Amino acid sequence: MSRNYYILAGTLLFLALVLAAMALLPSSYQPGLPAIGSLGWTVALLLLLAGLGAALIGMLSHLFEQVERRSEEERRRKRRGEKSG
Repeated sequence: MSRNYYILAGTLLFLALVLAAMALLPSSYQPGLPAIGSLGWTVALLLLLAGLGAALIGMLSHLFEQVERRSEEERRRKRRGEKSG
């Protein structure tokens, strides 16, 4: 499950990087596109924040999955009567 969030985060961060690079280019290289650089920077910043949020959700879900797996292993070990350690 966390892998999907990592892929989403990578995609959003890549798109933010591309959009920021496009906002840096002068408008003569981008015929037909609006020359509103501040809009490009704003959208790039929003994509960056969304990508960082997706990465954070991915890391937290991975940590919770790991804790759940270890607690399940500990529960099985206690049922079998083994010592932990």
